[in-house]
Amino acid sequence: MSDEKYFQNITTRERAIFEGAITMGALFHQFVGTPVSMGSAPSLEKAMEQSLTLQPCISSVKVRIDRETLENAENEYDYLSLTGDMLDVRVSSQYQEVKVVVRMHYIEELQYPLMYVEEVD
Repeated sequence: MSDEKYFQNITTRERAIFEGAITMGALFHQFVGTPVSMGSAPSLEKAMEQSLTLQPCISSVKVRIDRETLENAENEYDYLSLTGDMLDVRVSSQYQEVKVVVRMHYIEELQYPLMYVEEVD
């Protein structure tokens, strides 16, 4: 069974962007708030990448958690709750011949972890 009939009202380009964007939204809302430390950051990055590449049309996910923020954590528990400003994420999606990179990272000028379309090929 194909899902084509559900996406017949959008272009191939729009579908590739949609798949990348919905995956980025899933990442943000599933993982923000997760406890993270210097020791757990690499495995959390990998878990995020592996789980999100299971989404339709996603060819790769690259997640980087800001280690400087973790190093500067000033609490007795040696961990923080993951926040959007600690993430630098690239999600690559492809639908048919269209390839898209959706990105999220903290933009100092905006003081906000912005999600946006970085590339469309």
